[in-house]
Amino acid sequence: MTNDSPEIANTITAAGIETNYHDVGAGDPVMLIHGSGPGVSAWANWRLVMPSLAEQARVIAPDMAGFGFSARPDNYSYSMDNWVDQAVGLLDVLDIQKTDLVGNSFGGALALALTIRHPERVRRLVLMGSVGVPFEITEGLDAVWGYTPSFENMRRIMDYFAWDRSLVNDDLAQLRYEASIRPGFQESFSAMFPAPRQRWVDAMASPEADIRAIEHETLIIHGRDDQVIPLETSLALHQLISRSQLHVFGRCGHWTQIEHAARFARLVGDFLAEARN
Repeated sequence: MTNDSPEIANTITAAGIETNYHDVGAGDPVMLIHGSGPGVSAWANWRLVMPSLAEQARVIAPDMAGFGFSARPDNYSYSMDNWVDQAVGLLDVLDIQKTDLVGNSFGGALALALTIRHPERVRRLVLMGSVGVPFEITEGLDAVWGYTPSFENMRRIMDYFAWDRSLVNDDLAQLRYEASIRPGFQESFSAMFPAPRQRWVDAMASPEADIRAIEHETLIIHGRDDQVIPLETSLALHQLISRSQLHVFGRCGHWTQIEHAARFARLVGDFLAEARN
């Protein structure tokens, strides 16, 4: 993989982690935090919506430690504490005092934890197909976190992600499979979520009292037909966060930002722009 790959952008050290991150657009900052699928990167997650959001904001999209093209240090503990430290460290080194925060799935749990621990660093919060409250692990999430590299396995778990099966063709599965077997990718991925995997769902959940205490304006987005993270998680978050609104997309799986990219970007862009006017 050469550096002309669109997945590789800028490199900076954040909380001791050499971090690959995208930095596009200008204006008030918004940080996008990706999910935890095999072979994932910030670019793979957000490529369809970054250009739209960058028309009105400065978009920061990092690869978290162990994912994409950020570092995979030996003996690193893949924990919410360390991922939050990396995200805050990136804000610090970029001299960003306060940011809007958008988290997808695993990234939602991270965004939630960051908002709870550092409320002064977050302006508005967007959670999409988010982890962060207790739920019984789904067959889909167990399969995603339990992925072992082969084209067939990648093709099978892709089917969990999208409602529209035309989006999960062999070409996409091949691309994501190839991404998952880059040097170091599977080693870090398999170290994160070993079986039994329910404990990692539990570890990513924030305490209910802490979620209730969030005072930020929050937009919660979920695909009604999500087979990876159940809709009930977003219903629970909506009940707990007093200044929240919930938008549910029908005919949509776990990939709202891909299956409904234009609508997603408009919805998020409008929500974040409200506070700027």
